[in-house]
Amino acid sequence: MRAFAVLYGVLAYGIFLVSFLYAIGFVGGLVVPKTIDSGMTADVVPSVVINLLLLSLFAVQHSVMARPAFKRWWAQFVPPPVERSTFVLLASLALLLLYWQWRPLPHPIWTVTGVWAQVLWAVFWLGWGLVLLSTFLINHFDLFGLKQVWDYRARRERPPMEFKTPWFYKAVRHPIYLGFILAFWATPTMTAGHLLFALVTTAYILVGIQLEERDLIASFGETYTLYRRRVSMLIPLPPRRGGNP
Repeated sequence: MRAFAVLYGVLAYGIFLVSFLYAIGFVGGLVVPKTIDSGMTADVVPSVVINLLLLSLFAVQHSVMARPAFKRWWAQFVPPPVERSTFVLLASLALLLLYWQWRPLPHPIWTVTGVWAQVLWAVFWLGWGLVLLSTFLINHFDLFGLKQVWDYRARRERPPMEFKTPWFYKAVRHPIYLGFILAFWATPTMTAGHLLFALVTTAYILVGIQLEERDLIASFGETYTLYRRRVSMLIPLPPRRGGNP
């Protein structure tokens, strides 16, 4: 059972890694066979509806399964050591479905060339780098389920959650989300399909932050409330007075 949990966690992580790397190529139009602007085009209205359904499927799965109440219910069916891996697996499969079924809307909204195109590409890569580095700052392998299954195999008790604010987290409360927003919007050629993707994912991020912070306040109480009061949500700003030093 313990060996199976580790194998399951590794498999879920591997599928996540594929979906994450594919996301870079999908959004950036790089290397991968199917990108946000490639594939057979169809009528605008059906394409928009399908794309919204795909984005909504990921958003609902990601938001609902991350809530404590769902986790308590889910624990009746999924053992705690593989709960996070299952969440990661289902989120990754939802993303892979989105890549596969996405309908391109290639009408250009803006096109930038020259030095400004290079600036946008730099921001694009900065965003993805910020996402990846921020996950390691808060424990990448715990976030994606590998630590849970390894602790289970080693018969180690999981320590209580600890609130910490390393590096970027001292400047913004959600550097991972900031990185995604930069990566999704920074493109030299913004098509209608890419714009739809960027708008909907940004809206989801803003809603998701509210849900996530409600859970963090419930978990860490005044500690997180003071942090929230002091540190900006997404835009790096000088720390405000009235929070943690």
